[in-house]
Amino acid sequence: MTLRHLRIFIAVCDVMNMTAAAEALFMSQPAVSQAISELEKHYGVRLFERLSRKLYLTQAGEKLLSYARHMIRMSKDVEIEMRTLNETSMIRVGASVTVGAHVLPKLVSSFQDSNPRVKVEVIEDNTAKIEKMVLQDQIDFALVEGETVSTDLIKKPFMEDELVLICGTRHPFAPLPVITPDELEKEPFIIREEGSGTRKTFEDVMTSASLSWEVIWTCNNADSIKMAVSEGLGVSVISKRAVRNEVHSGLLRIKKIDGLHFKRQFNLIHHKNKYLTCSMQKFIDSCF
Repeated sequence: MTLRHLRIFIAVCDVMNMTAAAEALFMSQPAVSQAISELEKHYGVRLFERLSRKLYLTQAGEKLLSYARHMIRMSKDVEIEMRTLNETSMIRVGASVTVGAHVLPKLVSSFQDSNPRVKVEVIEDNTAKIEKMVLQDQIDFALVEGETVSTDLIKKPFMEDELVLICGTRHPFAPLPVITPDELEKEPFIIREEGSGTRKTFEDVMTSASLSWEVIWTCNNADSIKMAVSEGLGVSVISKRAVRNEVHSGLLRIKKIDGLHFKRQFNLIHHKNKYLTCSMQKFIDSCF
């Protein structure tokens, strides 16, 4: 078993087609098939099911794919680390939307003040998509607000966060000192998209309190939510960090809910098989 075998295996998994993988690798289709056959013979397992001229990854194949991606990445890391010991290194950090907007900038700025030769590349998306990128080794580690599901991830809480109910200044809730949970069921909500940690926390708390809610607008960023709420189109539950400026300027109001609290943890995640370089470990340490 060689890195060449693993690269071919990954290429086939990416397109689930021997011929397409061969074209992408500038190889013949028989050579690709032979490499996969050699892998299966080496490990004594079937990596693909071949049904009706289509490929389906087996459980063993899924397990090997996870290791293969990291072995190829580690091979690249060795090349980079050895060839650029005296040059600028780079780390790839993922962040879910709230963390990326309100927590990560200060962390990156502080880190680069102490480590000016390290380049930090940041990718921001919702928690579900960031989790997938970590698992596929498209980023080195990530800071997320939502819950992750894969058992292949190591998760470490590094910061607490609070979500709050917001409304516009002309909304009926605005003059009220406290909102009752029953009143929430009568209001149209503007919330984040599926896969968002903010949405997951909101839905979990509402469900645990046996409350229903009506969604009239789904947004993939906090700015759209804040603008829609400020125009009186509905209410929302959002990170308190995300609305500090709007509350201070009088554009939005934060309202307390009787007996209802939206709390969560921000987590740092990385793959359990991920090799953490010195620069990566320094950044992770700086988050705690």
